[in-house]
Amino acid sequence: MSTYRLSNVLAPQSVALVGASPRKGSLGAAILQNIREAGFAGQIGIVNPRYGEIAGMKVASHIDRLPFAPELVVITAPAREIPGIVDAAGKRGAAGAVIVSAGLGHGPGSISEATERAARAHRMRLIGPNCLGIMMPGIDLNASFAAHMPRRGNLALISQSGAIAAGMVDWASQKSVGFSGIVSIGDQLDVDIADLLDYFALDRATGAILLYIEAIRDARKFMSAARAAARVKPIVVVKSGRMAQGARAAATHTGALAGADDVYDAAFRRAGMLRVFDLGELFDCAEMLGRLAAPPGKRLAMLTNGGGLGVLAVDRLAELGGVTAELSAAARERLDAVLPRTWSGSNPIDIIGDADAARYAAALEILLADPGNDAVLVMNVQTAVASAADIAETVMGVVAASPEKRRRKPVLAVWVGAGPEISKKFDAAGIPNFATEGDAVRGFMYLVKHREAVEALSAVPPSLPADFVPDVEAARSIVQAAVAEGRRWLDPAEVRRLFDAYQIDMVPTLEAADLEQAAAFAESLFAKGSKVVLKVLSRDITHKSDVGGVVLNLATVDEVRQAAAEILSRARRLRPDAKIAGILVQSMVVRPKGRELILGIAEDPTFGPVMVFGRGGTAVEIINDKALMLPPLDLALARALIERTRVSRLLTAYRDVPAVKQDAVALTLVKLAQLAADLPEVTGLDINPLLADASGVLALDARVTVATPGRRFAGPGNTRFAVRPYPSQWVRQLAVKDGWKVVARPIRPEDEPLIHDFLRHVTQEDLRLRFLAPMKQFSHEFIARLTQLDYARAMAFVAIDEATGELSGVVRLHSDSVYETGEYAILLRSDLKGRGLGWALMQLLIEYARSEGLKRIYGQVLRENTTMIEMCRNLGFTVEPDPTERDLFDVTLPL
Repeated sequence: MSTYRLSNVLAPQSVALVGASPRKGSLGAAILQNIREAGFAGQIGIVNPRYGEIAGMKVASHIDRLPFAPELVVITAPAREIPGIVDAAGKRGAAGAVIVSAGLGHGPGSISEATERAARAHRMRLIGPNCLGIMMPGIDLNASFAAHMPRRGNLALISQSGAIAAGMVDWASQKSVGFSGIVSIGDQLDVDIADLLDYFALDRATGAILLYIEAIRDARKFMSAARAAARVKPIVVVKSGRMAQGARAAATHTGALAGADDVYDAAFRRAGMLRVFDLGELFDCAEMLGRLAAPPGKRLAMLTNGGGLGVLAVDRLAELGGVTAELSAAARERLDAVLPRTWSGSNPIDIIGDADAARYAAALEILLADPGNDAVLVMNVQTAVASAADIAETVMGVVAASPEKRRRKPVLAVWVGAGPEISKKFDAAGIPNFATEGDAVRGFMYLVKHREAVEALSAVPPSLPADFVPDVEAARSIVQAAVAEGRRWLDPAEVRRLFDAYQIDMVPTLEAADLEQAAAFAESLFAKGSKVVLKVLSRDITHKSDVGGVVLNLATVDEVRQAAAEILSRARRLRPDAKIAGILVQSMVVRPKGRELILGIAEDPTFGPVMVFGRGGTAVEIINDKALMLPPLDLALARALIERTRVSRLLTAYRDVPAVKQDAVALTLVKLAQLAADLPEVTGLDINPLLADASGVLALDARVTVATPGRRFAGPGNTRFAVRPYPSQWVRQLAVKDGWKVVARPIRPEDEPLIHDFLRHVTQEDLRLRFLAPMKQFSHEFIARLTQLDYARAMAFVAIDEATGELSGVVRLHSDSVYETGEYAILLRSDLKGRGLGWALMQLLIEYARSEGLKRIYGQVLRENTTMIEMCRNLGFTVEPDPTERDLFDVTLPL
């Protein structure tokens, strides 16, 4: 239910604790003490039928007996009583409950099912059960049994583990780091990670979101919320169980390469989240993101009184992908004027071991003003010559006194061997400080990676080649026929036809039933000047080389007969259970400068189809040079996938080897991703190897697994992708006045230039009516958020004038996470109003909302926007004054 009533749960004006107890060591006693000590200003009530008073507070025997209606109920009562407590709280008007108690069970007939049913009857939200509770420092609410209350700050923590949440609080109290909210979600009976991502993404007090994850249940909902939140705030995630993949058998190389944690990693990357791998990293990353803005680049200047420390920092920076900043000529000249002649003369700026506070201050001033770097790391090794504490105080003073523009430049500190007092002073000054130069460099790179993730989310990808139009119907008939026959694998001829339908070149393959037919086929290939390859033909033998089922470089008919006989003999001996259909005969492709790659589709039980790319060949699992990405893909995403592998370096020119044809490999990945979107029956696919060189790409071997498609995610359309593919089925010709030809289609990321041009044709008055406030300029980031949709909870249709190709209007719908209510917005070019376009776009939006299964469409319209209000009435909307905003009408259409 997304953020519905979450503001009442996480920022309540009144709280009741059901299960309060005087017994020392009990949950009821601990949470009551925390609520009272935190200083919550709202009404507090406690409920327990066995006591009349606890800790000087009057106790109600039942929720009905409280003198007020609690907005939030915190429950520590026994599990068997919880459904009744929730029902009573709902009847009293509570917005939600935090269920700390455990032992509610799972599934049909369980206490948790009864609890959920009671909550839904009253539209209550539930956090838990089996959780630590919630801590909201902004309203002084500590409804948890954590040992400490965190201070106020701008970090939000969402944790599947109560112990991790409690540990974060303890760490934060030592590091002077504050939180906007901490929510332990427990068993996620109702409120889940995605709901809280939605909430904290919109929370003005939250600057960054931290996640501790053990497993994701609804991957599409999670991806939708994460992608939306990451566009506006940093999200840092640590996931446990990285090594708990098990030795699961995989039918394809691709499946074997797509380990469970690798898929999670790909999902986090696709969502624009920053992944760290332990709590130490999470703490450091939290500190960085909570205190510093992301730099515009990755050039780091390093100021130190120890040369060796600077060299170590340079090594770590290069290892993590950062750049050692080049000193500008002006900066070097200024440094020469204030530093001894023996200073290093370059970055790292080694100002010599006898450096005092004044020397540090002079050098730091220059580096903060130098446009040649994006951040400054200040390091100090204690000496008997100068006081480390005095130098630290001076550095803090320089940073604090910097002009506003310079103050935005990140400054990090490493004081080797310094005591806790210096560290505390840096914390109080808002300067992240680290024990080692390696930790500090890693902290800087957190900022860099966050900026890169946001840029990737808002990038404008190129259009797909216009000549790529797959024959989807032909491909569908191939896979559906195999599924209808109960087969798991496509045979080689079917694979070849499938690839033809998606314009993927594959080496010609002939199927021979016996030795003589193999010899005849080979003779025809010899006549064309080609040697041949023989492979065993069996649907039961997945990896042919494992049974000696591949022989290369055959040049005569006699060699073919002998090799074919040996292949069949070995296969029957090593795999007596396999049905051998014959021999595959292929031309021997000799491309001495070709690179062997693997491309494929694997099926993950949580996230659905996953694209895999890496170095191919028979040792593919041993080499293990691969990268994963969730589909759908465009060329930009495919390029990014390729670049994450070591083999990508071999695709460029080196020595006498020319570069692989530009984008040939990336386009093949895009084609495979489209195949996965079009054909849900395809559950696995390998191309291994795909030979790539200057002339293009050629699939030498491939295998495809198929099965009856299952529904993985809620909603219509493609139910297998965690990131919903482009909904091309919603392209429509609109019926408008005077024969005007307008086509409406779902918005695409590459529409950004059209949007900018469109907005130049919209008056300031129309913009005010649309956005409910004056709008003077639109940044790239703002437009990117409008065009970069995942199509899971948001949709936008653009209306294109067929004659001019110009954008004439846009209509949008954003639904909640359970597809109940969608909020709409519409904007037309001011010079094209009155021609029926708005009516046509609204009808299209209503049709789409019905197909999605939404229950209602909702919007807010300024009272003075009489044209929109009248159109809404004519479309069947109810129009009512907004209860809180006098200038607004709320319009609602039941579907």
